[in-house]
Amino acid sequence: MADDQSGAADRPTSDVTVGPYTFTTRLAGPADGEVVILLHGFPQTSLAWAAQLDALAAAGYRAVAFDQRGYSPGARPDDVEAYRTPSLVSDVLGVADSLGVERFHLVGHDWGGAVAWQVAGRHPERVRTLTVVSTPHPAAMGLALAGNLGGDQEQRSAYFEVFRAEGSENQFLADDAAAFRMLFDVSGMPAGRGDPYIAALGTPEALGAALNWYRAADLSLIEGLGPIVSPTLYIWSTEDPALGREAAEATAQFVEGPYRFEVLEGVGHWVSEEAPDRLNALLLDHVAG
Repeated sequence: MADDQSGAADRPTSDVTVGPYTFTTRLAGPADGEVVILLHGFPQTSLAWAAQLDALAAAGYRAVAFDQRGYSPGARPDDVEAYRTPSLVSDVLGVADSLGVERFHLVGHDWGGAVAWQVAGRHPERVRTLTVVSTPHPAAMGLALAGNLGGDQEQRSAYFEVFRAEGSENQFLADDAAAFRMLFDVSGMPAGRGDPYIAALGTPEALGAALNWYRAADLSLIEGLGPIVSPTLYIWSTEDPALGREAAEATAQFVEGPYRFEVLEGVGHWVSEEAPDRLNALLLDHVAG
């Protein structure tokens, strides 16, 4: 089934080494296929792309999804500074280099989407096509947070301060991870689909590393970021509680290459798992084009 995690969950993972770090990676599809790198968000792992790995592989692509910095046990530095934008971008390029890939299709969701915008804006020569799910361009997000677009993005993003707080991982994991489980329950994750992520990030060390992405976020997300020139597909869903329409619609201002904006009505934040077939159809059409 397209919406089943079992295919990717059962597929053996590989280790990809980049400098001092080792990233847990899921690979699918023929070794000689065009490479598609998929970047997950918080608080998930590469398993979030299970349906997309299968669909891309069936279409002849070499699909690569890795547990990003902080999520891979072998790539979990302690210092918050190690989670700033340049390091996250370097990880993506390093994984591609380790696989012997110069140019690749890039897909990202949530924080993975934020990193995907950065890679495409700072290293356009590496990106064949860009697909971002949920996350608006960081400059559009900045405008929305500043109140320049109207709307309620500042209110939607109020949770950032909770996530950034020192020791917040302990609050999420208290009482058998009650708050962690609630995060999935109240935001539309299909029943039971959050369990593998709770298992993977169910220690203060692991969840704290994932939360370091929030603690490390700063103006480097926008400074020096060039225009997006790669063919770009941006997918936003109407029931996303964290990301409003204003920044989504403003994203077009920051893309100079061919651009397609798709709105998924009635879908929440966890697009790859809530609407895998719709996402797969859009993604396959885009990378083929």
